[in-house]
Amino acid sequence: MTLSVAIGGFGAIGRVVAHRLDQGIDGLTITAVAARDTARAAAAMTGFAQSLPVVPLAALWEHADVVVECAPAAVLREIAEPALGHGRIVMVLSCGALLDNFDLVDLARRNGGRILVPTGALLGLDAVIAAAEGGITSVNMITRKPPQGLLGAPYLLAHDIDISGLAQPKRVFSGTAREAARGFPANVNVAAALALAGIGPDRTTVEIWADPTVTRNIHRIEVEAAAARLSMQVENVPSDDNPRTGRLTALSVIAALKKLSSPLAIGT
Repeated sequence: MTLSVAIGGFGAIGRVVAHRLDQGIDGLTITAVAARDTARAAAAMTGFAQSLPVVPLAALWEHADVVVECAPAAVLREIAEPALGHGRIVMVLSCGALLDNFDLVDLARRNGGRILVPTGALLGLDAVIAAAEGGITSVNMITRKPPQGLLGAPYLLAHDIDISGLAQPKRVFSGTAREAARGFPANVNVAAALALAGIGPDRTTVEIWADPTVTRNIHRIEVEAAAARLSMQVENVPSDDNPRTGRLTALSVIAALKKLSSPLAIGT
């Protein structure tokens, strides 16, 4: 059985995933993409082996069994709602936005759809999911990013926080994962994924630092659970096209897609 895949969003992540699918993955075939700039998307696919249609976000479900959402958080619903309403699998990268659109889970349940959240730039998500089965006391994440990777975040603008010209690390946020997802929608989807895997967005705590001394996006995670104490750190290389996104995120999507069609699946 071959699953057809459509890509919603053709930025730093979408292009990498689409290119890998075009090169060929057993059990998967790419059938369509969606992008705000149709001409740019078409130009980016010049070297592709297949000729793919560039379609509206809301029409992706018509072209595929699996819709991969890797677009701005603001358009999550435009992609996911019609796809889930028609029983499709939707792989969601904007899982921060999912926290405020959780009725999509009920929509999927009613119509035989599924929402999948890939590991993305996070480390140890399988371990957190397993630990949650035995009970978790606390989850805390500290994120450090080069200042340019946080520029334009709604929280910084709303609180008039200036991170230009920093010489020393500056803590720009401390609060819950839900608050972090709303204030930094392009930066901390990892916090939302961690919250969904563990004890929820209102009990998971997050700190965000603008740090001019680092060149990678660093996430430090501490989990206290009945079954284990977890302490994890990942240092992701930012994408060349978008410093807010680590290169590992696109690779995680590819790995998750391969798991859907592989006869052997590793991990929880």
